[in-house]
Amino acid sequence: MSRPPERRLRVRRIPEIEPGTAKMNPQMINELQITDKIEIVVAGKRKCILEVKGDEKVPLREVWASAEEMRGLGIADNSIATIRRPLKM
Repeated sequence: MSRPPERRLRVRRIPEIEPGTAKMNPQMINELQITDKIEIVVAGKRKCILEVKGDEKVPLREVWASAEEMRGLGIADNSIATIRRPLKM
């Protein structure tokens, strides 16, 4: 079984986004074969799985996530992270 495609994207902390969710550009969602959830991995250590929604306002190379939740996980604004669909559900 091959691994799902993944990309290194910038994670932005946006206060308006509810905890447990993230927003991505729909074109990037299609490219990464994401259906409803994404896994965010920063430096191979900090991991989280979030519901994802498509939004044309999000730049292609960014993921917008809840500021409150990212702060709790220790993920700084503008961090580079590996984004993929979760390896196991």
